[in-house]
Amino acid sequence: MGLNTQNVNLKMTAGFASQFPKDPLPQIALSGRSNVGKSSLINTLLGRKSLARVSATPGKTITVNFYEVDKKLFLVDLPGYGFAARNHENRKQWSALTDGYFTKNPNIDLVRGVVQLVDSRAGITLDDAMMLEWMNSVDLPYVVVITKIDKLNKTERAACIEKITADALIAEGTPIIPFSSLKGEGKQELWHAIAELSDIKL
Repeated sequence: MGLNTQNVNLKMTAGFASQFPKDPLPQIALSGRSNVGKSSLINTLLGRKSLARVSATPGKTITVNFYEVDKKLFLVDLPGYGFAARNHENRKQWSALTDGYFTKNPNIDLVRGVVQLVDSRAGITLDDAMMLEWMNSVDLPYVVVITKIDKLNKTERAACIEKITADALIAEGTPIIPFSSLKGEGKQELWHAIAELSDIKL
């Protein structure tokens, strides 16, 4: 039986590392800056309109959300980074929670990879670069998804994809997927990449 991507539920909204679920399922984390389009991407991937809440205030909610897909896989929505309006305590909480996902996760051995989201209009930011450098340093596999690709015209799109593909920080052989939540572009390619990382059949 393949993966039923319609059979999904929000298993846990964790505000502390101690709340992370211990179910022995492979985990794929979704990482990116605030307002990169992570919630919209999750809703598109899972065929739901409002499973993941699209906040009007990016970065307001600091939780790790575990979406259980067909009781076979966790898609893990990490808090968005790089949101300047956060106060010091918020930034400390974000850092502790995100770091905790990779250091205090009881199933860290089941974290099979990361979907790294990059905004097509912003390109690879300093925060994105730091995340890429860290993943490279610990040999954590990842996929780069270029979000909001529909916001660019044909020339801008080609230039954006070329620039990101050529970035020296991206490990050789890493899939790079242009994605549009509005049009559904990249959805199937991303599912195939997630399935390959997780060793799950679609």
